Amino acid sequence: MTERVAGVRLAPYTTLGLGGPARAFAVAASAEEIVELVAAADRTGEPVLVLGGGSNLVVSDEGFDGLVVRVASRGIEIDGDRITVQAGEDWDGLVARAVAEGRAGIECLSGIPGVVGSTPIQNVSAYGQEVSQTITGVRVYDRKSGEVGDLPARECGFAYRHSVFKEESGRHVILAVTYELAEDGLSGPVAYKELATRLGVALGERVPLAEARAAVLELRRGKGMVLDADDPDTRSAGSFFTNPVLAAPEAAELELRAPGFPRWDMPDGGVKVPAAWLIENAGFPKGYRRGPARISTKHTLAMTNPEMSATTADLLDLAREVRDGVREKFGVTLVNEPVMVGTHLRN
Repeated sequence: MTERVAGVRLAPYTTLGLGGPARAFAVAASAEEIVELVAAADRTGEPVLVLGGGSNLVVSDEGFDGLVVRVASRGIEIDGDRITVQAGEDWDGLVARAVAEGRAGIECLSGIPGVVGSTPIQNVSAYGQEVSQTITGVRVYDRKSGEVGDLPARECGFAYRHSVFKEESGRHVILAVTYELAEDGLSGPVAYKELATRLGVALGERVPLAEARAAVLELRRGKGMVLDADDPDTRSAGSFFTNPVLAAPEAAELELRAPGFPRWDMPDGGVKVPAAWLIENAGFPKGYRRGPARISTKHTLAMTNPEMSATTADLLDLAREVRDGVREKFGVTLVNEPVMVGTHLRN
């Protein structure tokens, strides 16, 4: 059995640098060890937190009263265009390798922190790409059935920043992900205006993979979204709120409050609104501070711990102030994107 250590502080394992101790902590170096640790804890009723890169996590100051399993499994298998990657592999390392090998499909997801196993949960997306566009299957340990199995992409419930893994939180432990990445050399059609402008191309054009990756990394660095020990704005959990998708009546109400608000029409008839615009126009500019917690000076969607002196309570006080301010002005309730452990945004 993998060694368990008591009282390990979780703050160093999160990009926010926040979180109290775990009652027990173990590092799993293989899929088999992940299953062994989780199954053993489930048999005794011990709570389990599966921890990847800690980049999309807000852990309470009290920590976690159970077993934290740190996923550190490694391995990449290639079969033609299909690449099966163990959950503990670094995500951006995989993107860099794919680009270097001329494999298209995930180049616009460059610079996103975390591990491979976390990407299907949120259906990670950026600059016009979603990870679900290339996933063909996910190997999981189903804690409900006690079995290891493979879920084809069609059974993963992928939607905007959503999946069955998020909907049924805690049921499936992701062990590996299989992607289909064709050797093409060119990016997918550029689908995001800001990226197209940076590349100097029209929407729908394709560019060499390395150029797409370099442009995305440049854009993300400018927003403090690439981890950098020397940049306080990167001490965050990335985008703290998702872009709200409004039904037609809600969009009509927002139009009355904010005529001409920016929007993207969705295929199902909904309207997606940029959360950053709502936040800024509700009176919360870049750099807005509440105690030791601060909105990023580069991007209003990131709540940061710039001096590493904040507590989780401090950060959530800031997030609640922003959420409530947006709701009061625009009638739209923002929803947090990071996973909350032992805490919540409710008042």
